[in-house]
Amino acid sequence: MSNRAPNWGIEPVPNRLRVLGLYDTTLLWTNFGVSLLVLAAGTQVVQGLTLRSALLAVLIGGVIGNAMLAFASLIGAQGRVPGMVLLRAPLGERGSYFATALNVIQNVGWAIFELIVIATVASALADRVFHFQARWFWTLLFGAATTAFALLGPISVVRTWIRRFAFWAVLGSLGWLSIWAIHGIELSSTLAQRGAGDYRFWQAIDLTIAMPVSWLPLIADYSRFSRSSRSAFWGGGVGYFIPNVLLYSLGALLALTHGLDGSQDSAVRVLLLLAGGSIASALALLALTVDEIDEPFANIYSAAISLQNALPRAPQRLLVLLVGAGSTLGALVIDFGQYPLFLFLLGSFFVPLFGVLAADWLVRRGYTRSDIFDAPAFRPAQLTAWLAGFCLYQWLLPTGPEWWTDLVARTHPPDIAVGASLPAFALAFSLALSASLIGRRREAFAAAAN
Repeated sequence: MSNRAPNWGIEPVPNRLRVLGLYDTTLLWTNFGVSLLVLAAGTQVVQGLTLRSALLAVLIGGVIGNAMLAFASLIGAQGRVPGMVLLRAPLGERGSYFATALNVIQNVGWAIFELIVIATVASALADRVFHFQARWFWTLLFGAATTAFALLGPISVVRTWIRRFAFWAVLGSLGWLSIWAIHGIELSSTLAQRGAGDYRFWQAIDLTIAMPVSWLPLIADYSRFSRSSRSAFWGGGVGYFIPNVLLYSLGALLALTHGLDGSQDSAVRVLLLLAGGSIASALALLALTVDEIDEPFANIYSAAISLQNALPRAPQRLLVLLVGAGSTLGALVIDFGQYPLFLFLLGSFFVPLFGVLAADWLVRRGYTRSDIFDAPAFRPAQLTAWLAGFCLYQWLLPTGPEWWTDLVARTHPPDIAVGASLPAFALAFSLALSASLIGRRREAFAAAAN
């Protein structure tokens, strides 16, 4: 087996392939955190809020979301299996298929949105320099590139791409874009400026939490290659936190200082604004665009790995090629405007799911191979806890098609000041914790009786 481990499937990763230390893990998650989509999401955070309030919401949401992400990374490093396989322990083998289907959908969705952003910015830059747009061409080009990265696997990508080039390009680009964004602004008046829209403070926090939370089902796909649980925890949590908070903040700042009104197309407009700025800012954006292939690579790779949970005999390379082709096709035909809705919908599924995983893992004090691969078909109590958390999230923050949000509105959801993420997590965690404790006691009584 090559040390790149491009085709390592659902079995626990052997020690010889657990080669990503704290440095490599931090670089990997710093690069995953640097995304033009995060910058785009930042333009939505400031809707209806002052910049001061939006920045505080970003910080609080970043701390909460990345704490969850770090803990999930630790669990993945301890279990040494992909995220969807790990969920066999709390949900049951076939119960994990529900999460698998959702994770494949979210990964393909992320890959599509990432490719849309990359192609949009690349075509704007090409139009500025060469008077040539052809967004379809850039979509196909970067779709092929990200699929090739997914075929290489995470270890090879970290050591041959991120460590040698991508991280340093990102570091320089972030520095320049930060200077460009804050140059010439009056800080006190800008902090008090209010964005157009009707978001509330905790709704902005939920939107910020949604970004790191979207990685919760994926992070074990990469932390299983970490040398230790400690390096996985700190590398994943801190590595993603810093660029995530910075780019959300820059997006909010640019939305206010450049007349973006908070509408759904503001996300794309801010990217085109950067592409049309000074030569230096355009070059910085070009570097970020090139580095952006890290994100769709991760989504394509993780979608293929997730599919192997249900189809363990399917060739991983074939799955990568199919997911890559589907994502590229989707990027050619799907509208970017539904992006914020997509983020809230992800949060409603994956925040309570992590609550179930965390509670069950804590009760068991870590997962053994038997917990994962000898799990029953379903664990109804844990699945119910997940469903209850999802329903509570949707009740507090209805997200989805209009018919669904209208239906939920008829139940008169309460207007509480803690958003939807924390209540949904707390409910799912407490229900799953109770179910796991009862299950462990029953197992202990049965063992004593025998």
